[in-house]
Amino acid sequence: MRRVLVTGANKGIGFAIGERVLEHADDTFLLLGSRDAERGKAAIAQLVAANPQFEERVALVEIDVGDDGSVQSAADQIRESCGDDGLYGIVNNAGIGFGSADMEAVLNVNVYGIYRVCTALIPLLGEGGRIVNITSASGPNFVADCSDEMQLFFTRTDISWGEIDALMQQCNALATGGGDFPGRGLGSGDSYGLSKACANAYTVCLARERPALTINACTPGFIATDLTQSFRDGSGRSAEELGMKSPREGAASTLFLLFGEPEGSGHYYGSDSKRSPLDRYRAPGSPAYRGEA
Repeated sequence: MRRVLVTGANKGIGFAIGERVLEHADDTFLLLGSRDAERGKAAIAQLVAANPQFEERVALVEIDVGDDGSVQSAADQIRESCGDDGLYGIVNNAGIGFGSADMEAVLNVNVYGIYRVCTALIPLLGEGGRIVNITSASGPNFVADCSDEMQLFFTRTDISWGEIDALMQQCNALATGGGDFPGRGLGSGDSYGLSKACANAYTVCLARERPALTINACTPGFIATDLTQSFRDGSGRSAEELGMKSPREGAASTLFLLFGEPEGSGHYYGSDSKRSPLDRYRAPGSPAYRGEA
């Protein structure tokens, strides 16, 4: 069985990704990651009600990616049930969406959460395993507004986790002290965009360090979920008027990176499953990015 852990899979895009993992083939097995056990059980019941054949191919993993102990407990559970190389894939989907002003909380979940999960669970991936980090076009958009120096930082192929960690600590200190993000070369200092730029950079770093795995990031696109509710509320327009896609449509790029033939490792893909740059927006349907400056 190709066992795939999807974090934050009890609702929204994560639930849609989990459902499509189960639909993909008869040999897929979903480890449905949920911070709340009861919500996770309800999500599994919903999947099984829609297709009773899923019952034997789905299991709950209680995991809060923002907590070291919870992530380690989840890793222990998976090791016990699946063995030391029993995982095929990890989808780091759990995250905090638009609208949060708490930079420390956003970075803790959206970036450190990915780091915690990968550190704890990569030893359980078999050779050729895959990791998909769900990021956002907000990452490249954030980088595009940075200074030349910081654009270079976010797009370096030799970037290290230590450098990413140090920057996030500096940003947390700036946010606490009401610091000057534009003066630091970080545009508006938007916590969400910063978190996604850092997650993309970590994807590059991790792929370089783990060449036996296929590790990429992607955006699901502009999706109507509770994570984008604040944006819809602020715009005064409906999801349809804003051109938002459904969570199921938003799962397409993740499924491609899990089971398709992506262009290597350490890249960021658009919602149309085409490689995209880290420092500027590429519209879906436009030519794929080929690594040129």
